[in-house]
Parts: sequence; C-alpha cells; structure tokens
Amino acid sequence: MTQHEQILAIYGSISAKTGEMVDAAKASDWDRLVELEKDCRALIETLMHVDTGPRGGAGARFVQRKVAFIRKVLADDAEVRKFTEPWMSRLEALIGSARQERKLQRAYETDYGG
Repeated sequence: MTQHEQILAIYGSISAKTGEMVDAAKASDWDRLVELEKDCRALIETLMHVDTGPRGGAGARFVQRKVAFIRKVLADDAEVRKFTEPWMSRLEALIGSARQERKLQRAYETDYGG
C-alpha cells in the first residue's frame, strides 16, 4: 500500500466512524457516541503521523478524494452537533438546577441549624 493509499484509507475510516457517530447521536446513544469519538480521535492521531502535509506527486484524484472525505467528516460533525448541543444545554440546565438546590439546602441548614 502506498503512502497515499494509506492516507486515504485512514480518511475513509474516519469518515465511516463519523457516520456511525451521527447514527449514535440520532439514537441518543451517548455512551456509544463517546466511544466512537475516542476511536475517531485515535484515527486522527494516526493520520497526523502519516499525512504530514502537501507533497509532490499527490495527483488530482488523491486530492479530490481527500477533500471529499474531509467535507463528509465536517458535515457529519455538524449533524452530530445538531443532536448533542440541545442535549448538552438540557444537561447544563439540570446541573445548574441541582447546584441551586444544594445552595438552598445549605442555606436552610445554616439558618435553621438543620
């Protein structure tokens, strides 16, 4: 396998993984989403060691495929965010509510010796 083929294979794996992340986010399977994100991060780290930037002889086909993978990954990321951002907002609201409740409880305990 040439270096260009290896690079495209890694981009393809990342693309497949981000597609799975979209599916997990749509299903609200947050544990699966976290695991897939870890897998994706490992692939990206591998890619950073293999794809060290522009080099001669890459060819138009290589560049087109690489750009297509990058666009798909970015589109998948945007799709995942559509599902995770509202969930994160609800989670932040719940955490804020729990904090407020603890503060009130502590205040009453202090004021009333409870």
